[in-house]
Amino acid sequence: GRSGAHARKAIPPTAAPARVERVIRWANRIRNKPYRYGGGHGSFFDSGYDCSGTVSFALRGGRFVSSPMPSGSYIGWGKPGRGKWITTYANGGHMYLVVAGLRFDTANTAGDGPGWSRSLRSTAGSFTARHPRGH
Repeated sequence: GRSGAHARKAIPPTAAPARVERVIRWANRIRNKPYRYGGGHGSFFDSGYDCSGTVSFALRGGRFVSSPMPSGSYIGWGKPGRGKWITTYANGGHMYLVVAGLRFDTANTAGDGPGWSRSLRSTAGSFTARHPRGH
């Protein structure tokens, strides 16, 4: 199971725009769900989530996506580069979300499913950074 910081909810910064705050709140709702391959793809609401299902659910909170997408689709999503508040990092096999400086991911977390982490892994060359317009 999860313990310590990994089980905690992320707190939206007071300066965060409303849509960014909603992304964080939606991410908090699934942070203790188990990892499940394909989870979160048939529907945003599921019993478990894979990496892109996790990111899709969180982004749905801020109305940044209208339907769940696989990680490969996020390679061309939004605008190129890092955003001010929200950045997706994707390649063909994995992806994660950084929102307000915290990573929301299914890897490098205390459990095997969605969770928050302060450690931002190196993305040099392996992941494509994208962000929603204006965020």
